[in-house]
Amino acid sequence: MSSFVVEADLAGMRLDQFLVRHAGGLSRSYLARAIEKGAVRVDGVVARASLPLKAGSLVLYTVPQPPRSGPEAEEIPLDFLYVDELMAAVNKPAGMVVHPAKGNWKGTLAGALKWHLEKLETGAGLSTVGGPTRPGIVHRLDRDTSGVIVVARSEEAHQRLAAQFERRTVEKAYLAITQGQPQFDRDEINLPIGIHPYQREKMAVRADHSTSRDAVTRFEVVERFRGAALVRLAPKTGRTHQIRVHMAAIGCPVLCDALYSGRSVIEPALLGLPPGPPVIQRQALHAQQISIDHPRTGERLQLQAPLAADMERLLAMLRGK
Repeated sequence: MSSFVVEADLAGMRLDQFLVRHAGGLSRSYLARAIEKGAVRVDGVVARASLPLKAGSLVLYTVPQPPRSGPEAEEIPLDFLYVDELMAAVNKPAGMVVHPAKGNWKGTLAGALKWHLEKLETGAGLSTVGGPTRPGIVHRLDRDTSGVIVVARSEEAHQRLAAQFERRTVEKAYLAITQGQPQFDRDEINLPIGIHPYQREKMAVRADHSTSRDAVTRFEVVERFRGAALVRLAPKTGRTHQIRVHMAAIGCPVLCDALYSGRSVIEPALLGLPPGPPVIQRQALHAQQISIDHPRTGERLQLQAPLAADMERLLAMLRGK
């Protein structure tokens, strides 16, 4: 734990800005995340990042140092949808973790990006705003969700792209194959999401809790099958596991979602198909499109990722049964 007393000439400064000056080179975004998790106290009270400090206040923080080195560049094939000197977009395959974390140090998107955009190029690399383990990462997709993800190649581009996510001006469209069919052809799900009361790795529809945040998802049924449906979804907020939680809440979880449907493998019999090998072994969720403004020109980009092969095969099976 480290402690600092707020000097008189720094009175009125935001807590996160104060820590950037005193915390040994940690980025403001990293410190803001640590503050949000309750790692910093001011005069004995857990504080917000935006708290204006008073002269003489005692700031205590127990922010762990991030790894000093980022992911190693790894020669992993990537399907680039867009690349210029400021940003890139990739069609992330299912099963790939976005950035290194405990238990997932190799085979990450971040490591692959370092190979393609730093090692193989002499120009712009990747932004460092997110810290050494998250080079270029502006937003994320769950490990077993495939589809388009945007990365930044400079600090300025990162800040401008991230600001669009914060202002909710980025438009995202997903395709999901659901277990069961929604009652309506189109609807809006407006249910708050918070941390699950018993399972730490899960989120849940939860009102009136300190972790609960508003969450809105609009959906449209594209195609109906016996016991399943192809659904297009547009999340208007960006909560963790939002689509997965919302679809489970209306009784139509994403097919093969181990956390929220209770199934990690889908056998043909479940869908009324002839016997055979497993139909799919990951959540049938794909980030189809992101519409976002270019960080320099302001041009509206529509970045699209073709549907993953396993979901295409599943749809062909459902249509042919």
